[in-house]
Amino acid sequence: MTISVAPDRRARRAAIGAMAGTSLEFYDFYVYATASALVFGKVFFPETGNAFVGTLAAFGVFGVGFVARPIGGVIFGHFGDKVGRKKALIVSLLLMGGATFAVGFVPSYASIGLAAPLILVLLRLVQGFAIGGEWGGAALISTESAPAGKVNFFGSFTQMGSPAGTVLSSGMFALVGLGGQDVLTAWAWRIPFWFAGVLVIVGLVLRLKLEESPVFVKAVEHQEERKVPVVRVLRDEWRTVLAGACLVAVGVGGFYVTGTLFLSYATETMKLAESPLLLGQTIAAATSFVSFPLWAAWADRVGAGRVMAVAVAGSVLTALPHFLVAGSGNFWLIGLMLCVTQTAQGGAWVCIPAFLSRAFTITTRYTGMSLAYRIAAILFGGVLPIVGAGLLAATGGGYWGPVVILFGLAALTAIGVATTHRIVKGAGQ
Repeated sequence: MTISVAPDRRARRAAIGAMAGTSLEFYDFYVYATASALVFGKVFFPETGNAFVGTLAAFGVFGVGFVARPIGGVIFGHFGDKVGRKKALIVSLLLMGGATFAVGFVPSYASIGLAAPLILVLLRLVQGFAIGGEWGGAALISTESAPAGKVNFFGSFTQMGSPAGTVLSSGMFALVGLGGQDVLTAWAWRIPFWFAGVLVIVGLVLRLKLEESPVFVKAVEHQEERKVPVVRVLRDEWRTVLAGACLVAVGVGGFYVTGTLFLSYATETMKLAESPLLLGQTIAAATSFVSFPLWAAWADRVGAGRVMAVAVAGSVLTALPHFLVAGSGNFWLIGLMLCVTQTAQGGAWVCIPAFLSRAFTITTRYTGMSLAYRIAAILFGGVLPIVGAGLLAATGGGYWGPVVILFGLAALTAIGVATTHRIVKGAGQ
């Protein structure tokens, strides 16, 4: 392996290539979550006879995909730590996007009965396996290729895949929703999934131009024997994995609660129209393209730990107002609150790649970071939607359940920040 391009150009390519893949990852996440909230209960689980129960079943399938993510994280992490970040990222992109594209062709329950949700489960497992290897590699190739003093800034491009995925998915659903709920439920929901095919092509072109991480190349050249990464991680760095899982709690779960779960609450409990809410979420996500670089630049100046602490406090302060504002019925006010919450949570999300990567050794980073992130994804992205939907159903659509969840996520992130900081400081990194 050789490094053949100028460092600044390599860093830009790595950042853009990382963002392209994570945009598809989060597009998959949000497009399925939005479809689950709006139509999947009717399309694949109509026999439940209850809107909340059908939505809960759809989120159950949504959660299935998270089960395969740690497996994908271990396998992709193994090859990413042994043979390089770039190859693992190309394979994960193709599998991930292909499965998302295929969801758009799954027949409804009315057409093929029980086979429809079963096929959906299978595709979610393929998606989950591929996604398991995506974020860790993207985060590493962007931070390991970054110039000194700008690690958080370049690492933030990986995290901008989240708002990019939100903008694309919410924008697509807002567009196809213009035909009305009947058209959306009948066939228009498939279009956002088919659009994933376009994202795969764009992402593949960008990733084929990537150069391998220079930090990884140097580590490989100076290390004669590399043992199985997952064994080393589970034996020597398991505390770091657990701390990392807590560290990303608000980042993974917070956006779901204030996004998808809020959408269910606003449409089913407060009876608000879907299209203006989706437009508001799209605009709020778009503000991240400004706030994320600012958070990251500040982190490069004062330290990621301090920035994350401020953002966690902001997440707590915005939790209750975020849901209360839906009662106003004023879409301008709701949109403004969505932007404020998105900005507050962004600081807890944007610093994760640079902060967490320093806690693992170079030749176990892909595996360790993937495991930490995917454990969090199961708990806060897979189980949490089911718990959140269940709380909405049990309380008749009340908002206290989601608010309490946000408080809990903030507490876990605070613990993760403090613990990871001690690990990094103890390692002298």
